[in-house]
Parts: sequence; structure tokens; C-alpha cells
Amino acid sequence: MRWRSHQPGLDAGRLRRLADALDEGPAAHGFGEDQRWTLARVSDLIARMFRTRYTLRGTSYLLYRIGWSVQVPSHRPVERDEEAVTTWRREVWPAGKR
Repeated sequence: MRWRSHQPGLDAGRLRRLADALDEGPAAHGFGEDQRWTLARVSDLIARMFRTRYTLRGTSYLLYRIGWSVQVPSHRPVERDEEAVTTWRREVWPAGKR
């Protein structure tokens, strides 16, 4: 019997929809006034949006795939240079991983 690697259940389109939903903030999805995303909340959101359940570890993996981490604040600094961040992610970060 050959084992096949399991592909995550969310394709690129669904991951984009998830990222957009996360950008709206927790309150927009009925999580009250606390504006922090937790792995449990994101897991619940995924279950509601896509009718599939992920473990907290699986949810963490999905967040990593779309560029989020548990430490990312919900607000970005006004002075943030998006072009510099994109260049760093595309060129500097991969070079450091080697």
C-alpha cells in the first residue's frame, strides 16, 4: 500500500477568503469586543466558513501559509513600508532559511 501525502483542505481561493475574513477582525464574525484572534477562534471561523474542522496545530499551519502568526498584531503601524516588507519576504527571508 502506498501512502499519499495529504494536501490541506483549503485551496488558494479559500485561503484568500480566510485572510480577508481575518482582516475584518474578530468582532465582525461575532467574537465580541475582544479584537484578538486566537487559534481556537480561527479554527471556529474556518469551520463556519468552509464546514471543515482543523486542530489548533492545523490552524496554526494554515495561518503560517497565509503569512499570519500568533504574534502578529491586528493593527499595522501607519509608517509601515509595504513595498519593503514584500521585498524582504521575497528576497531576504528565503536566503536566510537556506
